[in-house]
Amino acid sequence: MDSIGLILEGGGMRGIYTAGVLDYFAEQNLFFPYTIGVSAGACMGASYLSRQIGRNREVNVNWVTDPRYISWSGLFKKGELFGMDFIFDELPNKLVPFDSDAFNDSPEEFVIGTTDIETGETVYYRKSDPEFDLLTVLRASSSLPFIAPIIEYKGRKLLDGGISDPIPVRQAERDGYKRNVLVLTRNENYRKSKNKFSYFVRRAYRKFPKFVQKMLTRDTTYNGTLDYIAEQESKGNVFVIRPQQKLTVGRLERDSSKLDALYLQGYEEAKQLAPKLKAWLEQEQEQD
Repeated sequence: MDSIGLILEGGGMRGIYTAGVLDYFAEQNLFFPYTIGVSAGACMGASYLSRQIGRNREVNVNWVTDPRYISWSGLFKKGELFGMDFIFDELPNKLVPFDSDAFNDSPEEFVIGTTDIETGETVYYRKSDPEFDLLTVLRASSSLPFIAPIIEYKGRKLLDGGISDPIPVRQAERDGYKRNVLVLTRNENYRKSKNKFSYFVRRAYRKFPKFVQKMLTRDTTYNGTLDYIAEQESKGNVFVIRPQQKLTVGRLERDSSKLDALYLQGYEEAKQLAPKLKAWLEQEQEQD
């Protein structure tokens, strides 16, 4: 286990699937020395590492119908479809408290990917970094283009980490973790299509040409990463958990019953895969 990482894809409200998987892991006391995630995946990972089983479910199912969480009026008034202050301040600090002490005391490294809009490159922030501001980095990694403002952090202008590195398996490998468990939020045969709004991307972010290029090649980046994951899976280097049933939940889903069903799906599918995962983990121990 010392050399195995955990990688969490984003996907907006589809991340509730990841919440179910991680709650099952936490119930089994299954934690990895290294967890890396982007956007919703990173958000789910934080409560997993703080050992707050059920917190992600409460936040993303019970509160999703609150207009402070997501509303079109917020987009028109503040340029935010998601209420970022509500999600990353009021919820974790007051309504559904995040246990920052437990998170900080947990022994696992936690890495969050963001996208620097000036360079177009991925910037990774680590729990072990000096003066690491978890909630601000999570906000940056979850700030989707067009529907959330740019976040400034430590001299950088940041947006959604899933733009530049949607499934950060290669970063995990660069950090020394050659074998990884992946939690994905799309069905097996999914492939991303080309951006249909290139005109609006170029217009909205014309001051940031490198970011525009990254946005317009997201399909190539994402699909290439899936091909790489398939290759690594065939070699036994990754263990993939992804939704087995056809998804009915979208990135901006507000139907709490659908979200709860997807949470339970993630939990049950992780439970079903547990024997195979255990065998895969034991292979790593035998190799050591």
